[in-house]
Amino acid sequence: MNFRTKISIEKAAVEVSYASRILMLGSCFTDNIGKKLQQAKFKVAINPFGIQYNPLSVAQALQYLVEKKQFGTSDLFLHQDRWHSFMHHSSFSASTPDATLTEINSRLFLAAASLPKTDIVFISFGTAWVYTLKDNGAVVSNCHKLPDSLFIRRRLTVDEIVSAFVPLLQKVESINPNIQVVFTVSPIRHWKDGAHENNLSKSILLLAIEALQKTMKTVSYFPAYELLLDDLRDYRFYTEDMMHPNSTAIAYIWEKFGDSYFTGSTKELVGEMEKLTKMELHRPFNTESEAYEMFCAQMEQKKAAIKKRFVEFDFEF
Repeated sequence: MNFRTKISIEKAAVEVSYASRILMLGSCFTDNIGKKLQQAKFKVAINPFGIQYNPLSVAQALQYLVEKKQFGTSDLFLHQDRWHSFMHHSSFSASTPDATLTEINSRLFLAAASLPKTDIVFISFGTAWVYTLKDNGAVVSNCHKLPDSLFIRRRLTVDEIVSAFVPLLQKVESINPNIQVVFTVSPIRHWKDGAHENNLSKSILLLAIEALQKTMKTVSYFPAYELLLDDLRDYRFYTEDMMHPNSTAIAYIWEKFGDSYFTGSTKELVGEMEKLTKMELHRPFNTESEAYEMFCAQMEQKKAAIKKRFVEFDFEF
C-alpha cells in the first residue's frame, strides 16, 4: 500500500555547480535553501534586502541591484528609536542612520557588483498581498510594526506581477545574457488571511510564474510548494505553529533540490561539505587543550582530503 503522493521532479535544464554564482531573493525558501548552499560552500548571495514576501518588493529589489542604487537618509524613517527602510528586513535597522545605511549599502553593492556574473537567480514568492503607503502609494516590503492606518492592503493580480517582471528580466538579460531565473512559491501559508484567501493568493503566484515561463525562455520553476503540501502533506513535517516547515521538511526539499540541480559528483562533494560543516559547528570547552589541537588538525586533514578528491571543482573553504 502506498500512503504518499510522491512528486516526480525531472532533472532541471539548469545545473547548479561549484562554479555557479547564485543569487537568492524573496521569501523563506530562499533563506532556507540559500543557507544550505552556503554551508555546502557554494558561491551564493542570500537576500541582500532581507526576506521579502510579495512579488513587487522582490522586483523592486532586483531593479535596485540593476541600478546599483545607493540608499540615503531620505530613504529611512525613525520608529521606536531605530532607523528603518521600507525596502528592508528589520535586521538591517539600527539606532543611527549611518549604521543602517552602512549595512544596507554594503550588502546592496556587493550583490549588484556580482549580478553581471551571476549564473542563476532563485526567486521565491510568499504572498500576492501587498501593503502600500497611503501618502505616496509605494509598495513596502516590511511595515516594521507601524500602525495599520498608514497602509492600504490589497491583493495583486497575475497581470501586475507579470508586467513587473517581464521588462525587468529583459533588462537583467541585457547585462547578463547567460543568466537563468528559477521561481518558487513558498509553501508557508499566510493563515491570517484565512484558508480560502491564502489559496487564492498562492494561486495568483503560481499562475504568474506559469505566465513568466511561457514568456521568458530563461525562466523555470522549482516545486517547493508542491513538495511540502502534496508530497509530505503531514503535520509532523511542520514546526509547532503548524505553518512553517521543520528541519526534516527542509532537509527533504533540499534533497529534492539537489536531485534536480546537482550532478552526481556535485552531490558527493555537497555530502562531504555537510560533514565538514558539522565539524566546524563543534564548540570546544577549552581552545587551549591538546584535544582541541587534535581536532583542528583533523579538520585540516579533512579539508586537504576533500581538495585532493575533488580537484576539478572550484570552491573555497
